[in-house]
Amino acid sequence: MGLFYWSFDVQDLTELFEPVVESMGYELVGVEFSGGSGHGTLRVYIDHDDGVSLDDCASISHQISGILDVEEPIQQAYDLEISSPGLDRPLFKLEDYQRYCGQAAKIKMAIAVDGRRNFKGVLQGVVKPNLIEIEVDGETYQLPLADIGKANLVGQV
Repeated sequence: MGLFYWSFDVQDLTELFEPVVESMGYELVGVEFSGGSGHGTLRVYIDHDDGVSLDDCASISHQISGILDVEEPIQQAYDLEISSPGLDRPLFKLEDYQRYCGQAAKIKMAIAVDGRRNFKGVLQGVVKPNLIEIEVDGETYQLPLADIGKANLVGQV
């Protein structure tokens, strides 16, 4: 199966959904799209101080479906999933790395840093604009936010 490229920016979807999700009292944690062979999955992560229930997900799904029906940003078949971030919370924004400083994380780089693409260690926070710091086995690495492919909190290092 080859790579499939889509013609929309996930950041644009985030900006489209965020005002609606926040107006309903939830935090929009982030948006992911994975697709291939003409069918994809649009995953929207939400959070709330009291947790996220199935009813919460259904309510947000209804609102986001309405936006997607009107705006039509995705020109292929896809499934919409609304989810809480869970224990392995995905990290999307610069603020996430600062907020979870001191916690264990797993980061996969889209572009290698010091010959590595995978980093599992303790987040040290944001050291410069758009530069994340993580300590792995006693060594500290600075990772450009723009080059991070995927990042999640993990239970332990």
